[in-house]
Amino acid sequence: MRTNAKPFISIENLTLGYGGNVVVENLNFNINTGDIFVIMGLSGCGKSTIMRSIIGLNRPMCGNIFVGGQDIWALPADARDGIIETFGVSYQSGALFSSMTLGENVALPMEMKTNMSNKEIKKEVDKKLQLVGLGGYWHLYPTEASGGMIKRAALARAMALNPRALFFDEPSAGLDPVRSKQLDDLIVEINKKFGTTIVLVTHELSSIMSIATNAVYIGNKTVLAYGAPQKILQTTKNKEIIEFLTRETKCKGGKK
Repeated sequence: MRTNAKPFISIENLTLGYGGNVVVENLNFNINTGDIFVIMGLSGCGKSTIMRSIIGLNRPMCGNIFVGGQDIWALPADARDGIIETFGVSYQSGALFSSMTLGENVALPMEMKTNMSNKEIKKEVDKKLQLVGLGGYWHLYPTEASGGMIKRAALARAMALNPRALFFDEPSAGLDPVRSKQLDDLIVEINKKFGTTIVLVTHELSSIMSIATNAVYIGNKTVLAYGAPQKILQTTKNKEIIEFLTRETKCKGGKK
């Protein structure tokens, strides 16, 4: 855990839901600047709902989300959007446009949000594709790419505007263990090289234990544990958390 880290995102007394139905309630935790932070828990516990609220897609029922000290849901919409635009998001499916090449997908945020020339955009896209190991694949369409390539192209697009924070929703979903490890390594590289704060929604134990600096465990609609994953495992007495953080070691060598 980073001893000199400062909170970049602070969650205070946060309750989220849909149509009056509470999904999670009274959440309190911080995401520090430069963290690789994991939101973890069993399927259906509300992990993605939390991420959607942080990135401005799901208004809280009550409570606060502070980004850089500003309560984003208390701000006017345009001011909130200005903060959210400093985030990059990579969704589980990759969410690439099938009618556009990988390079065109990465270029799109630059075309929409900047005044860069076509030449400048081309140069920047080439850099981003090189960063994720897709140099030379500009003209490939998503239907022609492997699942791992689509994930990496989605990451390149999320990096297009040099975000302060990157958000991933189940980044390893659909990948075999080798490609999942490659993606984890790439996330760590970006974190170290650029100091980008990384937030992942995942249930993948290998990712949680190998790359996360801090994490929050969501269960029973609230925070059950918060801290470095290894520290959580060493100190928790909660049976659900213990089973969650040791489940794959019990079936090592078997199918996931």
